[in-house]
Amino acid sequence: TLVGELSSALLALEADPRVRVVVLSATGKIFCAGNDVAWTRRSAANGTQEKQHDEDLLGHLMLTLNNLSKPTLARVQGAALGSGVGLVAACDIAVANYDCQFALTEVRFDAVPAMICPFILAAIGERHARRYLLTTERFSAAEAYRIGLVHEIVPDEEQLDEAIGEIVDKLLKNGQQALGACKSLIRRVAGRPLDESTLKEAGRHG
Repeated sequence: TLVGELSSALLALEADPRVRVVVLSATGKIFCAGNDVAWTRRSAANGTQEKQHDEDLLGHLMLTLNNLSKPTLARVQGAALGSGVGLVAACDIAVANYDCQFALTEVRFDAVPAMICPFILAAIGERHARRYLLTTERFSAAEAYRIGLVHEIVPDEEQLDEAIGEIVDKLLKNGQQALGACKSLIRRVAGRPLDESTLKEAGRHG
C-alpha cells in the first residue's frame, strides 16, 4: 500500500506545475526501515505471481523517483535499510545526519534486492555494492558519504533541515525546464564512452 501511495504522490507532484523541487523525508526516528520482512516472506510463499506483482510495484516506484523531471532530495535521519537505501540512491541529492546508519539487508532474509540493485550500482559503483549487498553489514553516514551514497552529512536534524533548505534555495534559482533537461541528459549519457556519438546525443539536449 505504501509503495503504491508513494508512486501516486510522486506522479501528482510531477504533474503539478507549482512544484519545482521534491524532498523525500520521514517523520519519526528513522528514514526508512525497508520492506516488512513478514510481508516479503508471505509474498514469496504465496507464489511467483504475487511475488512478481510486489516487485513490479517497487520497481515502478524506484523508476518514478529516479526519472522525475524535477530535482529530488533525500533528507535522511536515523537509518535507511534495505529498499530505503534504494530510495536514497534514486534521489538526485542526499543529505544525512552524522548518526545515520545504512544497510542493504535483503539477502539476510533470503531475498534478492533485484529492484533496487541498479540504483545502488549507479550511486556507489560495483565494488562498494558487492561488499554491502553481500554482507548486509551496517555502515555509517561517514562511510555513506565516502562511497558516494550521500552528498553531505551534518551533525543533527536541525542542521539537516538547514542543509536541505540551502540546497532547495539554490535549485529554485535555476531554470525549471533546464533542470529537467539536464536530468534527462545525465541519464542518457551516464556511463557512455567519451566519443562523437555521445557528444551528438548530448547535443540533442542542449
